[in-house]
Amino acid sequence: MKPMISPSILSADFAYLAKDVEMLNRSEADWVHIDIMDGVFVPNISFGFPVLKYVAKLSEKPLDVHLMIVQPEKFIQEVKALGAHVMNVHYEACPHLHRVVQQIREAGMQPAVTINPATPVAMLQDIICDVYMVLIMSVNPGFGGQKFIEHSVEKVRELRALIERTGSKALIEVDGGVNLETGARLVAAGADVLVAGNAVFAAENPEEMIHRLKEL
Repeated sequence: MKPMISPSILSADFAYLAKDVEMLNRSEADWVHIDIMDGVFVPNISFGFPVLKYVAKLSEKPLDVHLMIVQPEKFIQEVKALGAHVMNVHYEACPHLHRVVQQIREAGMQPAVTINPATPVAMLQDIICDVYMVLIMSVNPGFGGQKFIEHSVEKVRELRALIERTGSKALIEVDGGVNLETGARLVAAGADVLVAGNAVFAAENPEEMIHRLKEL
């Protein structure tokens, strides 16, 4: 089965954001990945809900919202108001993760959980059957354009084994340093969804790059 592609608008040209969202609408992209950062959980700030409302209005693709923030549960209603398909929170930011996952589902969104590069896959054992998707960060979160962490491929294999062992239906998403070469290895290891930022938006032909990633 072909991987789903979720281009990250963190790498888009903010001076021409409408143009880039329109390109994604025309493309074979499955979702639009939106990274929200608070400068606390990660050492960077991206954009807030006023910008996201604009993106949500323009986008014809489902929104894949990734909150790299402390206390993400405080913003469930704001994310819901965007019409988001997926609300993704970090394992490391949620001491009461099961409750947050339930709240996201009750709000009518698909709950997803992200793990940082240093967080073992085994930590998901008790939540894997309750989530729609797990996102493996293949770079340290906070900045685009970082070098791919090689161990991420093995983490995808470990996560695929956990999903099969538990009977979970969770999708596997990977974010960070994804390009045609790393993407091919991730898909072979069991990834279902690839988040691509620089690989798409820095490409000479972004729509063609999305097509090539889709064909991996």
